[in-house]
Amino acid sequence: MAKVFVSVKDIDFDKTKWIDARFSLQDAGEGQRKYEESHVTGAVYWNLDHDLSDMTKSQGRHPIPAKEALTELFRNSGLSLDDQLVVYDDGGSPFAARAWWLLQYAGFENSFIAHEGFGKIKETGVPVNGEKPQPLRTSVSPEWNEKIYAPRQFVEDTVAGETASILLDARSVERYRGETEPLDPIAGRIPGALNFDWERLKKEGVFNLDEVVKEQLRDVVNPAEEVTVYCGSGVTAAPLYAMLKHNGYESTRLYVGSYSDWISKDGVKVEKD
Repeated sequence: MAKVFVSVKDIDFDKTKWIDARFSLQDAGEGQRKYEESHVTGAVYWNLDHDLSDMTKSQGRHPIPAKEALTELFRNSGLSLDDQLVVYDDGGSPFAARAWWLLQYAGFENSFIAHEGFGKIKETGVPVNGEKPQPLRTSVSPEWNEKIYAPRQFVEDTVAGETASILLDARSVERYRGETEPLDPIAGRIPGALNFDWERLKKEGVFNLDEVVKEQLRDVVNPAEEVTVYCGSGVTAAPLYAMLKHNGYESTRLYVGSYSDWISKDGVKVEKD
């Protein structure tokens, strides 16, 4: 079972590089303002729209940046592949998981998600300030792990029955069933997909690491099966991916384009209940 989430009390502050990924889908500037007010000392800030997505692309609502852009982000953040990295947000949010998945994709295997949000982290006595760090630029070369990335073609092949992967939709049951669609122009789901609402992963504002979530996940998909997770834009599917890995699902991919990318192609098929 892969270690994904780490409690602040178990982190060696002196040996850790921190990444602040706080964000709000309702207010895109909120995370930056919070960071400038106070953050873990030395933490760099990664913005969902500016750093963790390329909003100029058309592959869904939060497209994955080009590898060249991600490499620049890692280098400007002062990262090396063997660094111990901890990403945090406000707790129980998808943004640290999105950053963590990109780190995993790039080969930063010693990267983790802080189980607690920034408020709890601050309460534990971890040093915080409002100063923007100036990390030394590195020449790190990512080692891309394509086995955890699902491009659109892989999903098309999966729908056609040409892969062994199971599609798992992280959106609400209502959106999965096609009963409502507040964000995308076409309601429904990718054909053949199962459903596990990412909100079910949380308890009291943080991700629930108890056995109950493991059991609920196993009621939907077996850990021995290959799983490809998606959501609306690839953001809230990231914590579902993280929880699957945390609970022993070894063969798991993330369709970053997700449903918003799937329906962007004319004539594409969707399912509804």
